[in-house]
Amino acid sequence: MSIGPNITPPLADAPAADPQQLETSRGFWAETWLRFRRRKLAMVALAYVLFMACVALFSPAIAGTKPIICKYKGHIYFPALGYFHRSWENPIFVTDHFRNVYPAKLKESDPESWALWPLVYQDPQRRVRADEWPDHPANPTRDKGHPNSLNLFGTTRAGVDVFAEMVHGTRTAMLVGFVSMGIAGAIGITLGAFAGYLGGWADMLLSRLIEFVMCIPPLVLILALIAVLPHPTIWHLMAVLGLTSWTGIARLMRGEFIRLREADFVTAARAVGVGWFGIMFRHIFRNGLAPVLVPITFGIASAILIESALSFLGFGAPPPNPSWGALLEAGRDNLQMWWLIAFPGLAIFFTVLAYNLIGEGLQEATDPRLRQPGN
Repeated sequence: MSIGPNITPPLADAPAADPQQLETSRGFWAETWLRFRRRKLAMVALAYVLFMACVALFSPAIAGTKPIICKYKGHIYFPALGYFHRSWENPIFVTDHFRNVYPAKLKESDPESWALWPLVYQDPQRRVRADEWPDHPANPTRDKGHPNSLNLFGTTRAGVDVFAEMVHGTRTAMLVGFVSMGIAGAIGITLGAFAGYLGGWADMLLSRLIEFVMCIPPLVLILALIAVLPHPTIWHLMAVLGLTSWTGIARLMRGEFIRLREADFVTAARAVGVGWFGIMFRHIFRNGLAPVLVPITFGIASAILIESALSFLGFGAPPPNPSWGALLEAGRDNLQMWWLIAFPGLAIFFTVLAYNLIGEGLQEATDPRLRQPGN
């Protein structure tokens, strides 16, 4: 009788892991992202929005007449930041009378200076004059500003480059959408959470507040604000849109909190002594946030449309802030200048479409009723 090692042969008939069980073992957000990635149009839309965000962030490096970085009189400066806010452009260039024309003035005032320039030498706020840049003619004006190699999207009647205005106008569109819906999301989620969790008189008062705000037309309030304020800015527009767009988010969050406040995990949290604030924003909030992302995404698209419509009517972002809607308004009275309508109109269309596709993808990825087998 031989004695050998006790080796147990592998079970050939062992059941394989069920892919569906592996899928359900993932966390909610990991599963949502996996389902969202399977929607090709939603992923293309997300890539487009990320691209537009990069354009907005790096717009001074894409199109402009101010150096991205320069060395002047022994110091390093970033004049292109003046496109974000005028105060960010160093005052030395004002005291030295540059008048926003840097190429010749830099060498004239400091022969040892150097600069890194944007990809396209065009300004979103003024016309580029002749020989301002070496071998660069003046921008054409009126209806002669057809798209060409130097003015990719043509020019306005005043000779301002449309491509530069489009690039810097992306910043306005992105800001209006994200800031206004950031305000709306913060207000709607907070008030909806308190109304849904506390219930009783708190729910009654907050519900009446939601119904009251729903009766206020945002456009009428914006026009009234423009009439009252002596110098309205784009930030006033964002604030009004945010303060009037949170009601749908609040009602949805209220419904989610009412549904989840009696769930088993909430009962268990109360049993171990977790306070009401911790239950609200540590347990219920994380489980009820997903459906709220959908109206926020659609709200960003709506805010961009409203800003463009106001700019088209002449009530949008005041100069010198570039805006796609303002370009459309400039083309309204000059229909022969088709490039003033085509390019900003396509930008608005594709941006709003992209946000709507992202919202639709999120809705399908987070709502179990809309999930198809195998998706």
